Amino acid sequence: MAAALQRVRSAVTGRVLPRSCSRQRAVSTGRTFQPKRWPLPFLLVSSGGYLGYQKYKWSEQPEGAPPVVATDTQVALYRSFPTRLLSRAWGRLNGVELPTWLRKPVYSLYIWTFGVNMQEAAVEDLIHYRNLGEFFRRRLKPAVRPLCANSCLISPADGKILHFGQVKNSEVEQVKGVTYSLESFLGPQKRRENDSSSFRDRLLSSPDNDLFHVVVYLAPGDYHCFHSPTNWKVERRRHFPGSLLSVNPGVARLVKELFCLNERVALTGQWQHGFFSLTAVGATNVGSIRVYFDQELQTNVPRYSKGSFHDRSYVSIDNHLSQAADKGGVAAVEGEGVVLQKGAVVGEFNLGSTIVLLFEAPKDFSFRLQAGQRIRVGEGLGSL
Repeated sequence: MAAALQRVRSAVTGRVLPRSCSRQRAVSTGRTFQPKRWPLPFLLVSSGGYLGYQKYKWSEQPEGAPPVVATDTQVALYRSFPTRLLSRAWGRLNGVELPTWLRKPVYSLYIWTFGVNMQEAAVEDLIHYRNLGEFFRRRLKPAVRPLCANSCLISPADGKILHFGQVKNSEVEQVKGVTYSLESFLGPQKRRENDSSSFRDRLLSSPDNDLFHVVVYLAPGDYHCFHSPTNWKVERRRHFPGSLLSVNPGVARLVKELFCLNERVALTGQWQHGFFSLTAVGATNVGSIRVYFDQELQTNVPRYSKGSFHDRSYVSIDNHLSQAADKGGVAAVEGEGVVLQKGAVVGEFNLGSTIVLLFEAPKDFSFRLQAGQRIRVGEGLGSL
């Protein structure tokens, strides 16, 4: 009888009265249920799948249609990925010494995957590279990258030409149809009193000159050092902490102002025609950007202020910088900056990334390039 009354009460209240504590856990109602926290790998996989699907949809746009870029919400979702943390973890993994017996199979897999040409490496024996970092930063044989003598400007890196041309209206194209702000990319510059000219015009030293740009994308299989594209003098380094989003051409077509969002190191100064800058842009797993003559530079630090940047002037240089710079076509001139010779090695990435050149030149400067073409260090970019 008692059991029958219990079933009637349960039907009226919509609840099952537990017989014991163990039974209570088995039939716990929704009001006391605590949902499981989804693990980070599931979030990464599901979000990555969503972004991949969106990229597939964008790739189906008809030819000639205006570019479709990611919305602010989609970019915010992408930026929420812990890419800086992953990049630091990848950097530590790169420094782990591999057992001798494991080096050849690991590096051979990487070579096969990314098409690395080890015949150009100064050391072809894979056993020589103690860890992944040494393998990624391998040096080349001296004769494999001759410098083009007929061009005043050469490629600073091995890679692919994403875009090039004149800078108009203080907007720069990262790929065709997708732009970023020149001022956001380089940061504020000194403005003369009562000067109402545009940011682009303030960089120019002569009205007879124009401002040009070229973007070189380094894939994971490319040579990871970057070189001086001309004879010039570096006066300042500006470091922008930021995100570490992928910079491969597919993402560059989707994320507006991608290069302004990512961490980057801008070297600015002067060459024979006026303003010149070389900017190394970080990317996922490429939080480490190294400039050989600047030992103070530290990238991908755990904490930073959003929108901040850190300047260092090379015009008033110290002995430490002089000692680091005085080699390999790099010279520190007391009180005047760091003088780089054409083709001198300047720095390195931990993996593939992007180099952006912005420079002043006479209006008759012409590029000898095609968007999407492969290029190597020392090959000519253009001429007067």
